Amino acid sequence: MTQLEKARKGIITKEMREVAKYEGLSTDAILDNVKQGKIVIPSNRFHRPKRVFGIGKGLKTKINTNLGTSPESNRLSLELAKAKLAIAKGTDIIMDLSTGGNLNTIRKKILETICVPLGTVPIYQTVIETVKKKKKLARMSAGDIFSTIEKQAGDGVDFMTVHAGVTLESVARLKRQKRLTAVVSRGGAFLTAWMLTNKKENPLYEHFDELLSIAQKYDITLSLGDGMRPGSLADATDRTQIQELIILGELADRARKKNVQVMIEGPGHLPLNHIEANVLLEKSLCQGAPFYVLGPLVTDIAPGYDHLTAAIGGAVAGAAGADFLCYVTPSEHLRLPTLEDVEEGVIATRIAAHVADIAKGVKGAIDKDNKMSQLRGKRKWKEQLKLAINPEKARSFRMKSKPKLSDVCTMCGEYCSLKGLEKWLS
Repeated sequence: MTQLEKARKGIITKEMREVAKYEGLSTDAILDNVKQGKIVIPSNRFHRPKRVFGIGKGLKTKINTNLGTSPESNRLSLELAKAKLAIAKGTDIIMDLSTGGNLNTIRKKILETICVPLGTVPIYQTVIETVKKKKKLARMSAGDIFSTIEKQAGDGVDFMTVHAGVTLESVARLKRQKRLTAVVSRGGAFLTAWMLTNKKENPLYEHFDELLSIAQKYDITLSLGDGMRPGSLADATDRTQIQELIILGELADRARKKNVQVMIEGPGHLPLNHIEANVLLEKSLCQGAPFYVLGPLVTDIAPGYDHLTAAIGGAVAGAAGADFLCYVTPSEHLRLPTLEDVEEGVIATRIAAHVADIAKGVKGAIDKDNKMSQLRGKRKWKEQLKLAINPEKARSFRMKSKPKLSDVCTMCGEYCSLKGLEKWLS
């Protein structure tokens, strides 16, 4: 049985207990929300991750780190180092988006290396192998897609992004609309090209029941991908995007009826004032399914700083009810991320998630902030640095500044306001 099926039978699983313990919530609360499809627990039945996380209502906002090889950079050792660093810096989940090298070997090595759940986008491997074997993307078959999905599930992947909401109707609407950035989702672009060439329906949509059968067998959580997400502010919250979201809500209903856990992916690029509406739309149309957003990025003109534009959007989205933030690095839109980019992206996204949790009133979210304020008031520097979201960076700043007085910093020195009033207000 899947997590969802067990929840519906009133069975509290080991995974639910672990989530409850981590979140500081009752097992009954976890059980109830899993049963309603408002919490998912990505955990492959045959390859359970060492650390299990819940994503959804009432839980801490989780973050994901994308990594993987490309045709331009195929160094498995570097991607494994990124995975280890991301976990050390606090990511909750890893996604392997590799497109270069031996994809089966890369995925297995990542699974062996990490202790957290792993996600993939199976259409990438399907397209790459189709082009290698059959020379043309158009020759990809439904059988090729589902064979890849079954293979990855058997290897132990915990959740998969599937662009099942990209349909012939979506493509027709896209062509009428004339966006500035037509399709920025790689998976969405692959399937759009296949449909336009073959004049056939998306196999993931047409044969959705077959996908559900595989997901149910392995208890894979389906992340219904937003292949028509906006890639620019000008295209945000347009008809093409919202039509796909309506379809994803219908597919989510079908998944739950088959006891398959499901979450919904969202944009993308959005003006700040669109974010809350997008979250509310998803929660309404998809009956409270966990919402997974990339950013969203709130401006298009900050290449090199998109970890910041995404963190701003992620904090607003999380505060409005988004449950899962995909990290964005400073090198987004520019290059494959380096180790330094990965660290900056993870930390920025963790900050956004924490800010959101405070706004949502997640249990215990404000506690560290209150503790930090107490330590700051007493100028207990060592304890402050330990509590920082990135202690190493905070410590390096403190050490490099070399204050003359040990209990203040170089901003105010002997004129520290807290120190100056301490004896008068104690």
